Amino acid sequence: MQTSVMTQWFLPLALFVIMLGVGMTLRVDDFRRVLKAPRAVLVGLLGQLLLLPCLGLMLVTALELPPLLAVGLMVLTFAPGGATSNMLTLLSRGDTALSVSLTAISSLITPFSLPLLTLMALSHWQGDAVLPDFPVLESVMKLVLVTLLPVLLGMLVSGHSPGFSQRVKGPVKILSLLFMVVVVTGIVAANWGRLPALVAIVGPAALLLALLAMGSGYLLARLMRLQASQQVTLSIEVGIQNAGTALLVTGGLLQSAEMSASALIYGVLMQLPALLLVGWRNRDLVLVRQRIQ
Repeated sequence: MQTSVMTQWFLPLALFVIMLGVGMTLRVDDFRRVLKAPRAVLVGLLGQLLLLPCLGLMLVTALELPPLLAVGLMVLTFAPGGATSNMLTLLSRGDTALSVSLTAISSLITPFSLPLLTLMALSHWQGDAVLPDFPVLESVMKLVLVTLLPVLLGMLVSGHSPGFSQRVKGPVKILSLLFMVVVVTGIVAANWGRLPALVAIVGPAALLLALLAMGSGYLLARLMRLQASQQVTLSIEVGIQNAGTALLVTGGLLQSAEMSASALIYGVLMQLPALLLVGWRNRDLVLVRQRIQ
């Protein structure tokens, strides 16, 4: 199966199902929480929407990544958080409510902000290489249909039929995972011959960016004197992004295998520092079990 089929059909479908599942976990109270505790949410949005792209720009510039790979990594920094960051926050005993609220708000913002920021990134590197044209309006419409609409539908289903929502959450997660496996397999296959070289170039930059993002998110939250659990949450929310959304832009709209590989490599490597954080936050549970035994 050709990569274009993967990115044009399977990826939007996979992302729609994923965001539908995200919407089923959201409530109207997740938005109201912004009014009750605005400082933590605003700091989190600042970290996601401003701090992470700035870190990405400084890093890819300092490391002089090739334009296509640099833009792919930048698109990933423009993407929202998602179900993965919510799950990792739960596992690391962070503020899950804050994580869900950030997911809810960023899901409303990024369909509009991501295309504009991507256009800026393409313009920045346009003089260094021949880059593909980027249809901004089409991108906004597609992101609204594939990311924002399913979130709203998921919230509607969850609000009006909570029993049905609980029953289908499991199948929705399994289906979205299967779709993403197909998409990732297609992207890897398209870059198979160049994959070792791409990983050698992008891998260190992606891992370093993930470490810097998580560390900066934690320091920002600490500087703003947020609670310890909120500091952990912001560390994860700034470092863990929705690679599926980034791949929709790089593969589905820009149709660039190199950009997609860059976003995908970050999407894999960002899990490593996050899992280390989960282990560190649960180290006391391990010690307790050892003492009991």
